[in-house]
Amino acid sequence: MVADILRDSTIGQFINFISNGKFLPYSDQRPGFVVPAHFASVSKPVSDKSDASTLCGDVEYKKSSKAVPLAREDTLVVDANELDEKLSLDDPNIVGWYGDDDPDNPRNWSSAKRAFVAFSISLMTFTMYIGSAIYTPSIPGIMEEFNVSLTHATLGLTLYVLGYGIGPMFLSPLQELPVFGRNTVYMASLFLFIIFQIPIFTATNIQTILAFRFLTGFFGSPALATGGASMGDLYPSRQVAYVVGIWAIGAVGGPIAGPVIGGFAAQANGWRWPQYELVWLSAFSFIFLMLLLPETYEPAILLKRAQRLRKLTGNQQLVSQGEKDTQGETIAQVFKEALLRPFILAIEPVLLFTNVYLGFVYAIFYLWFEAFPLVFTDIYHFNLGVSGLPFLAFLVSAAITYTFYVLYQRYHIEPRFDSAKAAGQEPSPEIRLEIGLIASLFIPTSLLIFGFTSKATIPWIVPVIGAALYLPGIYLNFQSILMYITSAYPMYAASVLAGNDLFRSSIAFVD
Repeated sequence: MVADILRDSTIGQFINFISNGKFLPYSDQRPGFVVPAHFASVSKPVSDKSDASTLCGDVEYKKSSKAVPLAREDTLVVDANELDEKLSLDDPNIVGWYGDDDPDNPRNWSSAKRAFVAFSISLMTFTMYIGSAIYTPSIPGIMEEFNVSLTHATLGLTLYVLGYGIGPMFLSPLQELPVFGRNTVYMASLFLFIIFQIPIFTATNIQTILAFRFLTGFFGSPALATGGASMGDLYPSRQVAYVVGIWAIGAVGGPIAGPVIGGFAAQANGWRWPQYELVWLSAFSFIFLMLLLPETYEPAILLKRAQRLRKLTGNQQLVSQGEKDTQGETIAQVFKEALLRPFILAIEPVLLFTNVYLGFVYAIFYLWFEAFPLVFTDIYHFNLGVSGLPFLAFLVSAAITYTFYVLYQRYHIEPRFDSAKAAGQEPSPEIRLEIGLIASLFIPTSLLIFGFTSKATIPWIVPVIGAALYLPGIYLNFQSILMYITSAYPMYAASVLAGNDLFRSSIAFVD
């Protein structure tokens, strides 16, 4: 498993490429690889077994053969049984999975490998999200050093949020192009995310900080918008809700952990130190992911397989489905379609409504980062470091909420999926919205409790509990809406998630 993860990572792909498959090879780059018969120099469907030797070019039809090894004379031997499968294909030149148990298919990876990859994606998401709120403890120091108002200094938070709302509209669709896949965009954007941190902690004016806070949010956006789509690459539909739930905890946990981690550093060493911490965390994540995050996007994996098989067999007609879909299109046309898709989908009525509603809920969530310092520093007189600790209440309620969500999926949603499939039907995506409707009641309840109990005469724990009740509302709404829109548009999950990210981040920015 470890060798496969290393091979499929960004560094492993580079080593495999420059060594021409000598190091970290795929199965089709190892000696004695058995080439599937229907990939053996076939350029059109075969209509008669008797014509196999003619149509297959350098293929020798051998009825007694049980395999298709590469012979020393560079000829291929075709198994008659496998040829039957080839005859049934509409286009035998399409490179797909070798079978239902193909080990290169991410959904066939072992449970441990998929869990590790899901953890890696969650780590990347956590790193990007912590970058938003880790800035808040730096605001007092920035106000003092650069002599700016609270509103001016707070722009560093809101511009970051705006950046990771706009970024996915341009970067995430590139992940749906097989030539790039998930990892190319993830790693390139994470590298730029790190580089653009440097001008922030070396800044000599507020303008530099604000400009590069926007850019870091922009380039940190793919993990925030399409981490859920990566989870969908790994798990079947009935299991996706569970792992997206864990990924969402990482997404929520980032902004919550930011003030906790950055508060004590800013108190002890000044406003620049939380930004140092962000660079250290993101640099560690970058190295870790470059070495250990494999590609999960099916069209990208199959495109590389097709490239290897073309080289191995000499059959230049072999293509992946992704390549075939874009044949005849220029690079400009492919990019234009990919980049326009999120904008076109975002104005679909059902997506527009869900995006605006989730944006409203998300905007209120970011108001907590401005409300907590006012309440716990000004009213309860917590110091800068301790004032971030009430955010931990969100993590406690997140753990409780996720436990409930798992039970809800296991005992309510899964039986409905099973019943629908037993009847030969696909379950309706709308069933994902039910839990969000119920959870919406937590949002006004939380705000009312927090607002009416934030007084010096009332113990600080009461507004903390009130704030913690917001988490079930936002978490379950996120889960229900994101699962719904990705189920309704499964082929364009990255694009619909990018549009959702744009709406919720833009509304949070304005708010």
